[in-house]
Amino acid sequence: MSIKRIARHLVQHHWRAKQIFPQAVLDRIEQAIKRTEATHSGQVRFVVEGALDGRPLFRNQPARERALDVFSHLRIWDTAHNNGVLIYLLLADRDVEIIADRGIDAKVGAEGWETICRAMEAEFRSGRFEHGVISGIEAVSRELAKHFPPQAPHANELPDAPVVM
Repeated sequence: MSIKRIARHLVQHHWRAKQIFPQAVLDRIEQAIKRTEATHSGQVRFVVEGALDGRPLFRNQPARERALDVFSHLRIWDTAHNNGVLIYLLLADRDVEIIADRGIDAKVGAEGWETICRAMEAEFRSGRFEHGVISGIEAVSRELAKHFPPQAPHANELPDAPVVM
């Protein structure tokens, strides 16, 4: 367990997520999800967490493992075609993780998701958080559109609103 990491998470708190992602930005991210989901039959969720606290922090839970917990908690795996995708941002660690259900993950693979994550992280390092998230949503949606084109009727199985934890 790194003292630096604990300190970063304790100092970061949850206010940072609300500062970087005010309601107006969250609304634009939600609209981007709605717009891009029209191009495929998959489901995209975006979650930002300012910092870990409690048990996840003190047991040194990595961002990837936390993203898997969030994926499960939000039931993103519970889609008809196993094509739900979570874009998870842990601000205190400056880490983006993409967790995809088995239907789409088998087609894109870890390398494809990692490329999208690194591009988003580059935008974040430049302070362009909104642009980075929307670009990431668009990139994930391009992958979903390749493998899961839109079907009629297309039910929206998961909420489009971003989650701030």
